[in-house]
Amino acid sequence: KPAKRKSLKGIKVLLAEDNDLNAELAAILLEDSEMIVTRAADGQEVVDLFANHPAGTYDIILMDIMMPKMDGLQAAKAIRAMQAERPDAEEIPIIALSANAFAEDVQTSLDAGMNGHVSKPLNVAEVAKVIARNLNKS
Repeated sequence: KPAKRKSLKGIKVLLAEDNDLNAELAAILLEDSEMIVTRAADGQEVVDLFANHPAGTYDIILMDIMMPKMDGLQAAKAIRAMQAERPDAEEIPIIALSANAFAEDVQTSLDAGMNGHVSKPLNVAEVAKVIARNLNKS
């Protein structure tokens, strides 16, 4: 039987993407599903936004892997390392966004503390499925 599709309306996404065009396209895709998107232009900005906002500000992080200043793997590790002062740092789903979809790339993302991997260019149905799966784990 088909899984009943949960609405993604109101899901608060922190989108880490250094390429303006990719970020704009991803934001449009997500906002079409009525998600609320906050964009970070690099890994350091993602870490700062997460650290400087209270728990619950974001429901999920979509993290590009290849970014300047701090890449997505380093940013994911930095967020996971905040768990002493931020219990949600361990729980927030972090999904890798990468043009590299080889098994070892996916494993590298998971090893860095990410919960999943979506290949680019983004397919909105795939992204929606991954987000829904990661937010309905409870």
